[in-house]
Amino acid sequence: MEIEVLPDADAVARRAAQLIAAAAREAVAARGRFSMAVSGGHTPWQMLRLLGSEDVPWPGIDVFQVDERIAPDGDPDRNMTHLRASLLAAAPIPPAQLHAMDVGAADAVAAAQRYATELAAVCGTPPVLDLVHLGLGPDGHTASLVPGDAVLGVHGADVALTAGTYQNRRRMTLTYPTINRARTILWVVTGAEKVDALRKLRAADTSIPGGRVRQERAHLLADQAAAGVAV
Repeated sequence: MEIEVLPDADAVARRAAQLIAAAAREAVAARGRFSMAVSGGHTPWQMLRLLGSEDVPWPGIDVFQVDERIAPDGDPDRNMTHLRASLLAAAPIPPAQLHAMDVGAADAVAAAQRYATELAAVCGTPPVLDLVHLGLGPDGHTASLVPGDAVLGVHGADVALTAGTYQNRRRMTLTYPTINRARTILWVVTGAEKVDALRKLRAADTSIPGGRVRQERAHLLADQAAAGVAV
């Protein structure tokens, strides 16, 4: 795993936007399309706003969700609410190329299967995303692959639901097989509360969910606080 430690969350967001833009240009030049999946969080929303000012071939970009809370459309708990406010407000991406998880569906299991089909239609069978952006929780969770949940053991589906709730919401998430097939995994980790989890991630410690993500094609951006570096 390639690791960069930057001074603060703002610097992490800027560097992440630059890396995504460069990956998008390279993929579109090589294959005509670029597909990425993004997670939630304050630094990622800043990253996506900054991405809007980068040189990105937007007509060739597809943006998927890494995970989503089961909540009403427009709810502030929804990642898509913030994704629309950050990315759609800053970038000329065609709205149809921003692929939302249908967590408002009456049948959430069927909705997860439909999202897997949508992924495959854009990214092949099995789907291979060009880039998956991941965050890391203080408890070591990533995406909505949360400690102790049965979703950690799902290997026969590309998209799945958590068995229980996490922070009062059930979730829909990409599974390990989908994440681990990505051409690039971009970790964005900020905040002093992540020090212990980040140490375990860097050690590929499988006692945390993040430690089970493949590291061969991973790039980690962390601020000094998360890396435990004295400022």
